[in-house]
Amino acid sequence: MADLYELLGVPRDASQDDIKRAYRAKARELHPDANPDDPDAEHHFKEVAQAWEVLRDPEKRARYDRFGDAGIGGAGQPGGGDPFAGFGGVGDIFDAFFGGQSPFGGGGAGRSGPMRGPDLEVVTELDFTEAVFGAQHKVDVRTAVACEVCDATGATPGTSATTCADCGGAGQVRRVRQSLLGQMVTTAACPRCNGAGEVIADPCGNCAGEGRTLQDRSFTVDIPPGVDAASTLRLQGRGAAGPRGGPPGDLYVHFRVRPHDVFRRDGVDLHADLHIPVTQAMLGAEVEFETLDGTEAVTVPPATPTGHVFRFRGKGVPVVNRGGRGDLHLHVVIDLPRDLTEEQEELVRRLAELRGEPVAEETRGFFTKLRTAFK
Repeated sequence: MADLYELLGVPRDASQDDIKRAYRAKARELHPDANPDDPDAEHHFKEVAQAWEVLRDPEKRARYDRFGDAGIGGAGQPGGGDPFAGFGGVGDIFDAFFGGQSPFGGGGAGRSGPMRGPDLEVVTELDFTEAVFGAQHKVDVRTAVACEVCDATGATPGTSATTCADCGGAGQVRRVRQSLLGQMVTTAACPRCNGAGEVIADPCGNCAGEGRTLQDRSFTVDIPPGVDAASTLRLQGRGAAGPRGGPPGDLYVHFRVRPHDVFRRDGVDLHADLHIPVTQAMLGAEVEFETLDGTEAVTVPPATPTGHVFRFRGKGVPVVNRGGRGDLHLHVVIDLPRDLTEEQEELVRRLAELRGEPVAEETRGFFTKLRTAFK
């Protein structure tokens, strides 16, 4: 391959700004669109692009200055390396220098068919268990659908659209302007046909020439297990229809989840309170707890304190689209009795006496008053 500096026409001590200016000039001069009759134009253009790719990077440039082509791994040699590495392709080069359009008017992001319809968004509310285990849910949306009268053409039945005279059906018109790089040719949507490439002389009366009408539609959505309030489901092709037969956009379903009376969610983990009486906390017990999956036996060891957490692996929320589940965490809450009888109070006082724990002298009637206060 020729010397990279010679390809750009700059000395070896050229500054980065000089290299950039030289590349811009060469890219404009050698671009295939500017040389339609030169079969070697694309090859020369790629050589210049390769030179820019190496010399614009200080590290690559230093390796090239020291080792030549070997310092850049043979990139640019026949069969070696991508001459547009670091870019997405020729389009990205012009996106960096010319605002995303080829300065020659050819190629670029021209029209390739009818305009796509807009995306739609809808919010739906789920029960807590629906979000955890998934469900089928009905979604209502007002959307644009293909006009049945004109079969989405936008023209009165029996007539048809005609090619736009201003753009010749391209949907775009070219404009010439002066820039720092000289005369530039850019493209823009045709103002007469709004980029459609066609003009309708006799529009359909049902859709006013749009080729689509507004309707209320309902979809049954398959909600995967594990979604939460931060989840969004994308339904391809369920958005609004495009004008005059254009493809539909997408429908984005956002979720709201109603809270649960028992369970709290933290990511894929579930948390709940396990209420047990003081006697079971002191002496231990086997209790049952109703999880979202069914009844679970919980072994409470003696002297279990408030705040102790029992963890049940795999009883939490499914991981969306990945398999596996989070855990269930049961937080112990010890409930004190509020309705002790006199006999029960005496037993508690006796326990306190045996443990040497001082208590109030007279408490009879206190629990009765307490029970009444909380009714």
